[in-house]
Amino acid sequence: MKNVTTRKRQLKKLLCLLLVPLCLTFATICAAGAETLTVGVPTDRCPIFYRDDQTQEIIGIGADLMRSAAGNAGYDVTFVQIAEPTLKEALDNPEYDVVMPFGSAIFSAAGNATAVSDNLFQPPFTLVTKGTRKLPEFNRLKVGMLRSQGGVAETVRQLYPGIEINMYETMPECVKALREGRVDALLHNSYVWSYVLQKPSYEDLTIQPSAMFTMDFRVGTPDTEEGRAVIERLNRGIAELTETRRQAIALDYTSRKLYQYDFGDYLYQYKWILLLVGAVTVLMILITIQKQRSIRLRHEEKLEQVVNTDPLTGALSMSGFRKRAEELIRAHPDIPYLISFNNIKNFTFINDSLGREAGDELLRFWAAKSMEHLNDNECIGHITADRFAILFQASGDEKIVQDIRDVGDPVRNYFIDRGKETPVRLCSGIYVLTPQDYQEINVDRMLDCARIAERKVRHNRKDGYEFYNPDQWQKGKKISDICNHLPNAMVNGEIRVWYQPQVHFETGKIIGAEALCRWNHSRLGWISPTEFIPLLEESDLIYELDCFVWESVCRDLQRWNGQGKHRSVSVNLSRCDIREDRNIPEQFAGLIRTYGLTPDQLRIEITETAFAENSDLVIRTTVQLRELGFQVEMDDFGSGYSSLHMLKEVPVDRIKMDLHFLADSGNPEKGQIIVSYIIQMIRSLGLSVIAEGVENISQASFLQSHGCSEMQGFYFYKPMPVEEYEAIETEQ
Repeated sequence: MKNVTTRKRQLKKLLCLLLVPLCLTFATICAAGAETLTVGVPTDRCPIFYRDDQTQEIIGIGADLMRSAAGNAGYDVTFVQIAEPTLKEALDNPEYDVVMPFGSAIFSAAGNATAVSDNLFQPPFTLVTKGTRKLPEFNRLKVGMLRSQGGVAETVRQLYPGIEINMYETMPECVKALREGRVDALLHNSYVWSYVLQKPSYEDLTIQPSAMFTMDFRVGTPDTEEGRAVIERLNRGIAELTETRRQAIALDYTSRKLYQYDFGDYLYQYKWILLLVGAVTVLMILITIQKQRSIRLRHEEKLEQVVNTDPLTGALSMSGFRKRAEELIRAHPDIPYLISFNNIKNFTFINDSLGREAGDELLRFWAAKSMEHLNDNECIGHITADRFAILFQASGDEKIVQDIRDVGDPVRNYFIDRGKETPVRLCSGIYVLTPQDYQEINVDRMLDCARIAERKVRHNRKDGYEFYNPDQWQKGKKISDICNHLPNAMVNGEIRVWYQPQVHFETGKIIGAEALCRWNHSRLGWISPTEFIPLLEESDLIYELDCFVWESVCRDLQRWNGQGKHRSVSVNLSRCDIREDRNIPEQFAGLIRTYGLTPDQLRIEITETAFAENSDLVIRTTVQLRELGFQVEMDDFGSGYSSLHMLKEVPVDRIKMDLHFLADSGNPEKGQIIVSYIIQMIRSLGLSVIAEGVENISQASFLQSHGCSEMQGFYFYKPMPVEEYEAIETEQ
């Protein structure tokens, strides 16, 4: 019995040893017989299809359902992300055995028919809107979808022919289109929406349950014999999928927390907290910076005060005075300033006889008394020892006398008022700032000039004040009255353009006019052009006046053109106007463009002296003006600078002859000979000529008899306001 049992055990072992290789061989044969199916899918539809963050494997509800069905059909499945924008285009790629998902059979992008499998499952599709708006019927909707949903879109169009579908590359682009009102709603399956709407910034989007419908979820491939065989085999595997299995797969993915917050989501979710924290942080930083800046500014102010303030008197130090004076002069170019250099002639005697403390008290008193009478646009500096410098406004001799009385007298009587018989002798030198000083500010040079005037007082008299140049003082007052008042005078109508008619002597007709300036000063009354024009030229302000005249003349010419009266006017171009940094020809061209004039209406007069002083630049300007169509006249010819060589070189159209040679002084016969030959020479050069300054009939007749018929002067008309000029023109 024991032998029988032993034999049975040995037989079992032998059978096991024989069966294990057989089983392994069978399994290998089965494995070798399983086919691999390459499935192309989109990966932007979590939780239907997406990549696992860790393994990068394509997973999802659709992927697991396909694996189960394919496994039932004897296939191994390899999922590949489609490279094409849409499933329709992916159908034409032979690298995929099948493509999914499709709602129904469609044509590929190349127009090939497709074979589709039975339904794997029916995912619900729904619309998402911004807020809870009421939607129109499906057939009237404008819907946004992902471009990769091209196959689904085609099925939707078949179901709802009137629907308008707009395709977008990404979900953020879809949402943007919805928020901007370019579409009524977005369409996708509900599983995808359950994932997408977890994004915090999409909290304003709402699922429309009433607009829910289901679509099939099928596998597609080109409709070929091989493709139909694959689909038929897959259908057998799909048929074996139980509803319980389908629901378990869907439940598994929808119960997971698949959405992972990115940095932008956290920013959106906690934006108010972050903004608050950021605002507090920025505020603290700003407070710290401001505090540090305030400390630094206070420190700098203290240092500046130490450097710029005289500790003894409280006035500015030399460096402080230099800096402050320069600031004031630069900031107030319209204020006529003076700088005074002041010295106590007997200061050494005061220190020796009354003591140094008495001398210091005197200096403090002088500084304090002076500062009482200075405004914000003036300053005082303690230069050294007993010397002070003051920058103050020029207000006439009366103001200086008043300052002497208010400040100088108390300083002179400082010790006398305190019972000591020691007068203080003050010596002051005053320098009047010139226009050049405002352009090139040099406080040290101005003080040197004031010091020269002070030294003159100290050496020649006991005390008092002296101007650096008395003539300069008078001239400075005139410049202040005229030049500094020019801008206001042009605005308020004090300066007006008058016209002096030019006539043809033989016919008596007015052939033009010269534009001239007349200034009725608000305080000084009528000022002669011979007075204000040289000052404006010296102050480099004549250009502003000439521009004003040119503009005024152009406005008058424009008005006359509108009345049907085509007139021409001669305007003066000063030698100071012509500079390398000014394009005078273009300026005149701009004027006639602006006012709709023709070049012949502006005759441009340039004085003979301008051609003599700056011939190259003036000649170049003249050539450019004539090229633009303007007529250029040489003004004041014969006034004393005439040069036959210059006349040969200068390209002008008309010579305006000065009647200096016909004046009463000198030999009148010689004068007539000179004028007659000048006229003959001008006409021989092919130039026209006009005589100015004609004062009587004998001069006019002489000019006419020698070939000069165009004339201008008091014999015919004096300069007159525009209204009078218009009246006499109308009479003719």
